[in-house]
Amino acid sequence: MAGYYGWGCRINEKTSKIGSMIKIIAGGKKHASWLKEACDEYEKRLRKPWTIEWQFIDEEKLTERVARFNKDDFVVLLDENGEMMSSPRLSQSLKVQLENGRDVIIVIGGAFGHFAPEVKARANLIWSLSKLVFPHQICRLIVTEQIYRAQEIYLGHAYHHE
Repeated sequence: MAGYYGWGCRINEKTSKIGSMIKIIAGGKKHASWLKEACDEYEKRLRKPWTIEWQFIDEEKLTERVARFNKDDFVVLLDENGEMMSSPRLSQSLKVQLENGRDVIIVIGGAFGHFAPEVKARANLIWSLSKLVFPHQICRLIVTEQIYRAQEIYLGHAYHHE
C-alpha cells in the first residue's frame, strides 16, 4: 500500500525504511566556504526522504569505505565515463530506490576522481555529469542541485522546465 511521507513524498509502506535517505560520500576536504553556502541553499529546500547526509573521507580511504556499504544500499558513482542522464531520469531512478526503502549513496571522488576497479564493481549506477571534466568541489554543487531538481520533478513542482 502506498502512503505519503512528509511533504507528499510517496513511499511503499511494505518495503520502506523510515530512515531511507541520500548520503553523499565525498573524497577530499570539506567544502570551501563559498561552496558550503551554495550547497546549503539547495539543501535547506530538501524534504525527507530527499535530504542529504554528507561524509568527507580522505581520497585514499574511499575504497575501504565503499567496501563497508550495506548490500542493500543503492550506490551511485560519479565518473566521467559513466552514463549521462536527464534530470527526469535521475529523479525516476532516485524515486524508485527511496520508495523501496533503499538508501542512495552517491560517491564523488577527490581531486583525481579515479576509482579502484572494486569500487566501480560495487556501483549500481555509474553517472557522468557531462562530457566535460569538473573539479570535485563543483561536482558537489551540481549533485546537490540535481537532487533538489529531482525532488521537485517528483513532486510535480515548476522548478524544472522541459
